[in-house]
Amino acid sequence: MANILAIAGSPSHPSRTYGILEHSTKILQQEGFQTDIISVRDVPPEVLAYGQYDSPALEQPKGLIERADGIIIATPVYKAAYTGVLKAFLDLLPQRALSGKVVLPIATGGTLAHLLAIEYALKPVLSELKARYILGGVYAVDKQLQIQDGTLQLDQEIDQRLTEALKEFAQSVKNVQPGVKELAHTN
Repeated sequence: MANILAIAGSPSHPSRTYGILEHSTKILQQEGFQTDIISVRDVPPEVLAYGQYDSPALEQPKGLIERADGIIIATPVYKAAYTGVLKAFLDLLPQRALSGKVVLPIATGGTLAHLLAIEYALKPVLSELKARYILGGVYAVDKQLQIQDGTLQLDQEIDQRLTEALKEFAQSVKNVQPGVKELAHTN
């Protein structure tokens, strides 16, 4: 069974970003994937602010990343980029942390003006962490994601785009050749 790790890059909770990850992991669980969600806001602030690479607080997230076959990274977009808390977390990961991984970036924002934040802000960092396959990503405008009675409601258009992206993600994770991850870590 393939392992999927969803990383929430929002500094607040509850959030639309976390909700879209919960929704995504439920879909992937129905497809037979083992899923975990971590929220970077749960990493102690001093670890992030002072760049404590060797902090015991990072052992569990690093272990989950290492075991994952696929990773979904979701972030709200602030000032045309992903969140600072996500950046601080990614900076603490080993240089090849995403080597051999299939990665699906997801971003949420208040306006379509930040649509390209995935391409121009997030994907270069994921590439620097040696992600093997970075899929196109999904960008959702806040009005497409409504929280009602504690559950996330997606409008039809974003639900369709997210479902299609998750199908591509699931298929890509299944198609990764056995041994690719191990070989990638030895480079």
